[in-house]
Amino acid sequence: MDQNSKLQHDSTFRTKVRVTLETGLVRNGILAIIIFNAVTLGLSTSDKISAQFGGLLGVIDTIVLTIFVLELLAKFYAYGFSFFRSSWNIFDLFVVSVGLLPQTDSLSALRGLRVIRAMRLLSVVPQMRAVVQALLDALPGMGAVIIMLSIVYYVFAVMATIMYGDAFEVWFGTLGRSLYSLFQIMTLESWSMGIVRPVMNAFPYAWAFFVPFIVVTAFSVLNLFIGLLVNTMQSAVEQDTEAEFEKLQILVRSETDLVDAHVLELREEVRALRDELRKARGAKHE
Repeated sequence: MDQNSKLQHDSTFRTKVRVTLETGLVRNGILAIIIFNAVTLGLSTSDKISAQFGGLLGVIDTIVLTIFVLELLAKFYAYGFSFFRSSWNIFDLFVVSVGLLPQTDSLSALRGLRVIRAMRLLSVVPQMRAVVQALLDALPGMGAVIIMLSIVYYVFAVMATIMYGDAFEVWFGTLGRSLYSLFQIMTLESWSMGIVRPVMNAFPYAWAFFVPFIVVTAFSVLNLFIGLLVNTMQSAVEQDTEAEFEKLQILVRSETDLVDAHVLELREEVRALRDELRKARGAKHE
């Protein structure tokens, strides 16, 4: 086999591997393995189950990791260095590489990182990819909201420290404590009976400080985040719809051009037939 034949055979085999990796059977199989591995990792957290089936769970984990490594190697062979052009492939490579780190007693904390393999669901399921992409697209707008929220937090924290720091040092004694207490209030976790009402016992009009803070942060800013995500996802859907519409337009145009070409050919054939008939009739008259 000469050099050109080898290159052609290698290219053909790579194409077959690429097509195989993109089939629904392989995709669904990897998806099932990811879900199964997530379940086994959850079971391994139970001391009772680990005592009885710890060895089996370890073998399953090794087999699953081997399958993931083989899948990535197959993708790298099929796509070559273009493998790294996809951010999802890089994400999969990072997730799987974490499982290859040595899990000794001195690095026991790394064992807990194995569970991030379940996050491969984000790269396998197209709908989850769309959600993650929408979240990433919304980050610039969310950054502006976060900056605005930080300014509001800082202003209210300084005010709380000045007004209530002496009487309630645990909650508002320093700027850091005020920031943490205001964050707890924003999350609406034990904000009324835990913090605000005790403060109101000493300062009856403290509600005039905390209620506007809650309205601005917990409600307004949260709605801004939700609005940004909804708008981003809606824009993504509209872009996908426009892309599909453009593909349909291109397809219709190509089909129309093909039909027009056939019509022109038929016209030329009809003209040729008419010319032949005229010539035949002229020959008869002569």
